[in-house]
Amino acid sequence: MPATLTVETPDGETHELTAELGAVLRDVLLDADLSPHGRYATRVNCGGRGICATCGVRLAAPPDPDHWHDDLADRFGYPRLSCQLRVRDGMAVKLLDKRVWGSRQSDDSTD
Repeated sequence: MPATLTVETPDGETHELTAELGAVLRDVLLDADLSPHGRYATRVNCGGRGICATCGVRLAAPPDPDHWHDDLADRFGYPRLSCQLRVRDGMAVKLLDKRVWGSRQSDDSTD
């Protein structure tokens, strides 16, 4: 079953993607030439195993975490790992401008 998601790039461009419902978000982004990785981690990363934390993205309405890193990220305001997220219909994703990892989001931030 297809799902539609919106992806905002660091330069403000918006892309509408269609992907298989439940597909790994990281793979969907890479297939669309929208890398979730920081500029230094594009080639050197864990390949989607959830251990390097370089594929972090922000979500408008993140699901409950089900991976140890995403649990900590959710608790402390860090980006969620796209390799540990499954595509949901209507998902809104924001790619981050980062060198390697994304930065912490303060409690009062609207970003």
